[in-house]
Amino acid sequence: MLKIGDRVKKIRVEKKMSMSELAEKAGVAKSYLSSLERNLQNNPSVQFLEKITKVLGVPVDSLLYDEQKDEEPLDHEWLEIVEEAMKSGVSKEEFRSFIEFNKWKQNKE
Repeated sequence: MLKIGDRVKKIRVEKKMSMSELAEKAGVAKSYLSSLERNLQNNPSVQFLEKITKVLGVPVDSLLYDEQKDEEPLDHEWLEIVEEAMKSGVSKEEFRSFIEFNKWKQNKE
């Protein structure tokens, strides 16, 4: 099982991007990115992961899990929930943060 740092490095190299380039484009410290890739840092914040995955063009899940799970298409009820969240003013970032927190919580249980 790969660690987050291993996944970041693998995707970065696949995208033919240097560590300096990724750090600069994502607006993160190169030293922190380096320590993550070398698995010296194992608990990056969701905000940090969102910054680098945005530049890499991959979902945050690709750094957290070895394989993407086969997902079922959204049913009508899920669409209604998402629409309700949007209408109530929940931002994409807030929704993503909730999802990441929920995943973290499930992994701790």
